[in-house]
Amino acid sequence: MSRPVSTYRVQLTPDFGFAQVAEIAGYLRDLGVSHVYLSPILQATPESRHGYDVTDHSRIRDEFGGATGFREMAQQLAAHDLGIVVDIVPNHMNTVNAQFWSVLKDGPGSPYAKWFDIDWQDGKVALPVLGDDTEPVVDGDVLRYHEHAYPHPGHYRLVDWREGPGYRRFFDVSSLIGLRVEDPSVFFATHEVIFWLLDEGLVDGLRVDHPDGLADPRGYLQRLRERTGGAWTVVEKILIGPERLPGDWACDGTSGYEVLNRVNGLFVDPAGKEPLVRLFADMTGQPAEYRPVMEQSKTDVLDLFFGAEIDRLARATSCDPAAVRELLAAMPVYRAYVVPGEPPPPESAEIVELAADSCSPAVRPLVREVLHGSPEAVVRFQQSCGPVMAKGVEDTALYRWFPLACLNEVGGEPDVFGTSVADFHAFCEEMPPYSMTTLSTHDTKRSEDVRARLSVLSEIPGEWAAQVEEWSAQVSFDPHLDHLAWQNLMAAWPISADRFTDYLLKAAREAKTAISWVHPDPSYERRLRSFAEAAVRLPIGGFTERIDPYAMSNSLGAKLVQLMMPGVPDVYQGNETTDFSLVDPDNRRPVTYPRKPETSWDSAKLLVTTQALRLRRRLGGAAPYLPLQAEGEHAAHVIAFARTDPVPSTHPAAAVPAGTGADEDAEAGLGGTPGSGGPWSRGDGTTHTWPQTSSSGTVRANAVVTAPSSGAGPSAATGTSAGWGVGAPTGSGEETPLGSAEGSLIGSSAAMSAGPDGETPGGSGVEASAGAGVGRPASPGEGGSAEPGMGTSAGPGTSGSVEWGVGGGAGVRARAVVVATRLPVRLAATGWGATTLTLPPGTWRDLLTGGLYTGRIPLGHLLGQYPVSLLERHDL
Repeated sequence: MSRPVSTYRVQLTPDFGFAQVAEIAGYLRDLGVSHVYLSPILQATPESRHGYDVTDHSRIRDEFGGATGFREMAQQLAAHDLGIVVDIVPNHMNTVNAQFWSVLKDGPGSPYAKWFDIDWQDGKVALPVLGDDTEPVVDGDVLRYHEHAYPHPGHYRLVDWREGPGYRRFFDVSSLIGLRVEDPSVFFATHEVIFWLLDEGLVDGLRVDHPDGLADPRGYLQRLRERTGGAWTVVEKILIGPERLPGDWACDGTSGYEVLNRVNGLFVDPAGKEPLVRLFADMTGQPAEYRPVMEQSKTDVLDLFFGAEIDRLARATSCDPAAVRELLAAMPVYRAYVVPGEPPPPESAEIVELAADSCSPAVRPLVREVLHGSPEAVVRFQQSCGPVMAKGVEDTALYRWFPLACLNEVGGEPDVFGTSVADFHAFCEEMPPYSMTTLSTHDTKRSEDVRARLSVLSEIPGEWAAQVEEWSAQVSFDPHLDHLAWQNLMAAWPISADRFTDYLLKAAREAKTAISWVHPDPSYERRLRSFAEAAVRLPIGGFTERIDPYAMSNSLGAKLVQLMMPGVPDVYQGNETTDFSLVDPDNRRPVTYPRKPETSWDSAKLLVTTQALRLRRRLGGAAPYLPLQAEGEHAAHVIAFARTDPVPSTHPAAAVPAGTGADEDAEAGLGGTPGSGGPWSRGDGTTHTWPQTSSSGTVRANAVVTAPSSGAGPSAATGTSAGWGVGAPTGSGEETPLGSAEGSLIGSSAAMSAGPDGETPGGSGVEASAGAGVGRPASPGEGGSAEPGMGTSAGPGTSGSVEWGVGGGAGVRARAVVVATRLPVRLAATGWGATTLTLPPGTWRDLLTGGLYTGRIPLGHLLGQYPVSLLERHDL
């Protein structure tokens, strides 16, 4: 069973099933992915466009082609060397299913009563469906109410649709009932098909939907890992700010939202925060601070949607419902990981205690109950935090407070402008090597290229303010909604009036300030539609065209960083070329294959995606990460890093304790791999740690290694070139001398640079074997020539092998280098100037242009044709 190197997410629908996936196998293989990542495959409601509303766990969905169609697809994919990852939904299923029918008919005596998390009241479960004065009608053994059908008689009572149900549900969706997979019989019954596919080798990995809803996510993942034999597994876990995945969860990582937000932040200018927040507050009348808006949003959704959940938790804790409401509103994360019968982890206790500090004294007894109380109290609180965060933040606050909408993403914090390069490097150095990374998903609020355009606004807030004022003078509706409308209209341009209207209707309903899903207003909605139709007739495209060169730089930079950083990169369907989609269902529209470039941006993005994915396959899944640092006046505008060969198995860092099952995870190649619990290092002077689990699910101690820091290599001759910059000239085409092939050694945790004196500090573990020509500039007679826009061509004699020390022992070789530009508007007038980057030792081919490089390179030369560069070691 192979671990993915990269994945390609496909949204299965009744119109695009297994046969259609099989047809694009050749295209996906040529693109460079290793695995196809499928949305849920089990039987769901026939018309479902997403598959998260499973109705029968014992069948593969008929509309997609059933079991036969799946097998045929798997064979076709395997013929193209492609594996399969599937999305599974352990937390809930649709209420229309045979098991729940049995429960409604026979009550607690049903053999399926333990399947569902039901709050029985007098032997009945409340079903929130009543919406008018229509009376239910008896039809034989069935009671019918509009499109609903129930057994007659039964153990249920029909209540108003605005009331909460008598069962745990998915967020506020009453048609999705919570499952009790903590029960072993339910666990196996709801996973039987998935286990069969894994056992037959038809599926290689799993993405677990919404683990926060489970009673015991740690136990669930442990059982899953044991039963699947260690299959690659990632979880849809939303992590906020510095929060990290619990160390005792037996999985390979998350589905990547924390990565998305950090990559996105690299291309946002922090200097834009103050003027953009001021513009937002002035135009909308909303507060200039986000936190009060977030807190009010959570309070609002608790009052609107979660009365039943509050009452149930209040009964479990014997506390006042008002106190329950207060604490849930104050919780800053989706779950605080407390397990009944175990001492609360200090971090979890601190989160709850700090949340309680902002509440009234009435909350203190509740804190004791949710941290140290009964299993029902502890678990019920854990399961309630996630829905409140999801509905209060994702689906309310992010539609109320949006100075820069590209920051309003799942797991994002819209008042946090920008990610520093140093922070990003530190984050990457701590990443589990097989965690998923992503930029767009079926749940993102807007696609990666929409965000790339919006990020540009952080650099030109004054110009944006003037443009918004001009548009608003021509067309206006609701000042609050208008400001969100202009951002998304510009960034998703061109967009039809229907698509734009649908987006604004959803945004207004989610904001809940003028209308909501529960409280519609036909008059407001008619005026909204008129606004949308008028807005799309304005010359929006002129502004979009003006910023697109900068947005393209952001787009290509984000894509390359995400595809080449640690982790298993996922490409969401169609996003190998440009995609300007908004929130679902807009981002789940059909995709045509093969993707054919229609613009220069399309062509560049497809090239970057293909070359990066193919290089990832050559590198394997867990090449260590080494930060690089440019030098010169514009060094802050570049992010660069290297991926290297793994630590050899004979290296001391590869040793792990006997009996830990390290051989199962040896492919990670990091010495002590994420499956081994052994130490590993990258030699960059930092401490690295992450949760360690074996493929059998055994949780091991965290790996912690502090590697020695090393300094700089020889200085090199440097040429200068204006280089790539929006509005700046490209490479001059003049001959550029090659720098030292020794380059520089590993520097600090966030940097690598050439030293001034060329000396190598002791303890770096460097081994050098310089060939002819190494350490001096190449002359035209030795094959060192420059081609316009292509970079420096390195002739023979530049292939000296230099090992980069790791952990003070045997070294590793840099195999790939990634260079991406940030904040490109700042470079429009001046270009790169004398800014340079020293490449790791060896000769490097740019996979995007074919140019060869070595030593210290002017950024303007390296980035002469594209705003990014992807280099592979050429002389190995």
